[in-house]
Order: sequence, then structure tokens, then C-alpha cells
Amino acid sequence: QVQLVESGGGLVQAGGSLRLSCAPSGRTRSSYAMGWFRQAPGKEREFVAAINWSGGVTYYANFVKGRFTISRDNAKSTVYLQMNSLKPEDTAVYYCAAGPLATSTLTAYNYWGQGTQVTVSS
Repeated sequence: QVQLVESGGGLVQAGGSLRLSCAPSGRTRSSYAMGWFRQAPGKEREFVAAINWSGGVTYYANFVKGRFTISRDNAKSTVYLQMNSLKPEDTAVYYCAAGPLATSTLTAYNYWGQGTQVTVSS
């Protein structure tokens, strides 16, 4: 069982930046692919970005391309989501997830964090 803990969320003005982090709460192997998803009030959870276990392959949702960057530091067992040029429509709870394959498919991930709130004011 892998328990993931997200951090770095908060309130930011439009155009600002935040960096989210996600790390396991205990010892775990680093060979999981990792993904970031988000869920706004009243909406379904949606894919944001994913990265394979080595960090060499990344995928992004179209609406974040050029603004968000996913990366990982396997020595620290941590995955990051750098979010720049934030917009009010980016407001959501952001979740990290771990699984065997880097994919945009939500159900492919086995482990999920509790989420961190990101609020972008206009």
C-alpha cells in the first residue's frame, strides 16, 4: 500500500505560480508512473499531467500545455507540478496518483493522495 501526500497548494492571483509536490508517506519503490489530476466543484476529476518512472516521458492535458511542467526526483521519491500563468479556471483540488503506466486514464492509477486545494483569484 502506497500513501501519497500532496503539498504546495494555496491561494494565488491570476498570472501567478505555484509548485505542487507529492511524496509517499513511507518507503516505496520509485518505479511507479505518476500523474496529476484535478477536480473542480461540481465537475469530474480530470487529467492534468503524467510522467513515467524514469522521468523521460511526460504527457499533458491540452489546457495546461506550455503553462504546467511535471517532473520527478526519484532520489527524493517526489513528483512535482510547476504551475505558471495560473488562471481562475485552474481552481480545483489537485490530486497525485501512482500506477504502473503514465497515462491520462484515471482508472489506471492504483494509489491516490488526499488532494491539495489550489485557488486562483481574478
